[in-house]
Amino acid sequence: MNCSERFYFDITGFKQFLSEKETAKDFFDIWLPDDIKALCDLDSLKVESGSFIDSEMKNYQSDILYSVNTSKGSGYIYVLIEHQSTPDKLIAWRLMRYSLAAMQKHLEQGNKQLPLVFPILFYCGEQSPHPYSTNWLDCFHNRKLAEHIYTNPFKLADVTTLDDGDIMQHRRIALLELLQKHIRRRDMTELLDSIVKLLSYNYYTDNQVITMFNYLIQEGNAQKPMEFITEIARQSEKHEGALMTIAQTLRQEGRQEGIQEGLQKGIQKTKIELAKQFLANGVDLNIVKLSTGLSDDELDKLQK
Repeated sequence: MNCSERFYFDITGFKQFLSEKETAKDFFDIWLPDDIKALCDLDSLKVESGSFIDSEMKNYQSDILYSVNTSKGSGYIYVLIEHQSTPDKLIAWRLMRYSLAAMQKHLEQGNKQLPLVFPILFYCGEQSPHPYSTNWLDCFHNRKLAEHIYTNPFKLADVTTLDDGDIMQHRRIALLELLQKHIRRRDMTELLDSIVKLLSYNYYTDNQVITMFNYLIQEGNAQKPMEFITEIARQSEKHEGALMTIAQTLRQEGRQEGIQEGLQKGIQKTKIELAKQFLANGVDLNIVKLSTGLSDDELDKLQK
């Protein structure tokens, strides 16, 4: 552990008692595991101002922040105080959620690494002993599968490492992967034959095609997007109308306003037309927002 490493301790109990330094010190001395306690100088314990807890959790617990020196340098003990007198089958998940909230707030304060969070459940209910597991993996119906997912590295779908030939075999996801992989290329003409081939398979709806090429225009570095889209439209019978609409909009705006300014206005107009089509077809508002990049205010205006 280096000097910048931090410890936080989630504790459910009574805030007034643990607000007192000496009481908190005794609590930590009694309840912390020896290996964790060995890292902490409890004599250095002091209450800090501020909170790491999400505002939406304020109805569920109070919080106190302690700082403490460790054997490897200064750090923090974070205390979540909650009176837990009724057994809760999902208490382990609640403690995990509190811990994740503390981690998030820690990052929002400008820190670059996650802190360590050590949850402790202080239970004083009528039913004894506490009847539920404090291992959050036991909150899942399939504990074994949950353990496999959450104790191993998450799956990485890195399209930047895939060969284009392999991507072409990915059926209905191939167009998305191909454009995502090459979105920063200035010369997109080398992809023309592959894109036309994918469109010929009739995998995609017009809305999907418009979304992908709208993304290409917004985020890509293609030098001549109008010409590129026009050529694809010419060779793609099924989606010719949808693609030509995009190209014509860009071309018209470019003639009226000048190439750069016209391109920007054309992009905005294309976004709006795409949003109108999606909304008319009952597409979920969040999907429309993600697909077009329009703001909430812009979408509100389209629905009036």
